[in-house]
Amino acid sequence: MTMLVKEEPAARPDERTALAISGLNLAIGTGDKAIPLLADVTVRVGRGETVGLVGESGSGKSLTARSALGMLPRGARATGNVTVAGADVLAAGRKALRDLRRTRVAMVFQDPRASINPVRRVGNYLTEGLRARGMPSRAATERALDLLDRVGIRDPRSAMRRFPHEFSGGMLQRVVIAGALSTEPELLLADEPTTALDVTTQAEVIGLLKTMQRERGTGMLFVTHDLDLAAAICDRIYVMYAGRIVEESAGVSLFRTPAHPYTKALLEASPSVHGDKVEIKAIRGRPRALAESPSGCSFRDRCPLAGDDCVESVPAFRPHKTSLVACLRPEQVTP
Repeated sequence: MTMLVKEEPAARPDERTALAISGLNLAIGTGDKAIPLLADVTVRVGRGETVGLVGESGSGKSLTARSALGMLPRGARATGNVTVAGADVLAAGRKALRDLRRTRVAMVFQDPRASINPVRRVGNYLTEGLRARGMPSRAATERALDLLDRVGIRDPRSAMRRFPHEFSGGMLQRVVIAGALSTEPELLLADEPTTALDVTTQAEVIGLLKTMQRERGTGMLFVTHDLDLAAAICDRIYVMYAGRIVEESAGVSLFRTPAHPYTKALLEASPSVHGDKVEIKAIRGRPRALAESPSGCSFRDRCPLAGDDCVESVPAFRPHKTSLVACLRPEQVTP
């Protein structure tokens, strides 16, 4: 059974904040056998704001996003603070979490076929949450039809009677987005929702998410490994490595003047459709999980700037130009 443990009282939530994660630590097991998954993660998403969370696979991005729903690994122990629209997630019981997921926060997953029941009709999927909130069946159906129309599904009434396998990946992702937005959530968690889609469909889905977000003032946490996409749509971006946040910056600034060696390495290793042709440089070594990362700075065994002082302790965050960065030598990354 997942254990959600509060060690500190949550700070009074800002009414303009859709998501506030502060000092989140997550581990499986206790004592010497505990396996750490996240360490001192702090993420904030304001209402109407799009915030990116980027990093290599296994860095803890999806786990951080799921913490906003209380969806933690079985047997996990969490400490810190997680609030969604003022609701304390870590202190919430099952009923409170269920109500939170139905009314205030929604998630769009990477693979729509893995997040929707394949033996239930789309109409049932879309109206279930609305009916659970007390909306009459006919009104819920009309609401679902309107949402399907707005997300670009032709003949919504026919689509309501179809099963998930009768839709293409792009169309089914639109259905899932309609379901996520059906209750007008205050926070939308988008966990790499366009990875499995072609470029044209990807652009349409992103445009749809942004339009819906603007109309409702919804805060959005956008998890992705696509740096170009993050730069294009995010107001702020957090960079994550080995279960820790290593840099935070405004979207455009992060890509122009990265302050952490890992951020710079990600940019150099990523192909871009913008600017002149440049050599793609692989990051030496392999990604680390928090449990196997070295002492001190987790990135030091892959970092060209690492020194003996990087072994001593985890670098504290400090400002450097437009970033907050956990690095001892940001001036050597961005002079």
